[in-house]
Amino acid sequence: MSLEEEIARITAVAHPTRYRIIAALSAESLHVSELARRLGMSRPLLYMHLQRLEEAGYLSGRLELSPDGKALKYFEVVPFTLTIDPAAIMAAVGPARSGRSQTESRKR
Repeated sequence: MSLEEEIARITAVAHPTRYRIIAALSAESLHVSELARRLGMSRPLLYMHLQRLEEAGYLSGRLELSPDGKALKYFEVVPFTLTIDPAAIMAAVGPARSGRSQTESRKR
């Protein structure tokens, strides 16, 4: 994963509302209108957060038809593990872009 992809993945989840979304969807798959009601927020704002989480790979969305023929978009959490530690950061940055030259590293 590139540095940019890693940062996008971390920042996608680094928001209190997105934590609440993941918590709500961890219990069960919900359609957008129901999730918006439970979280007390507008659907357009919720969609913005859902899109960010889906693009980063934390959520999966699917369309289903209700009995009355309405298209409902359901979301569910995709199992994930997020590890942020020095090794993960070094792997994302890579040795060439870590900020220290090999000569500087050898002096330490």
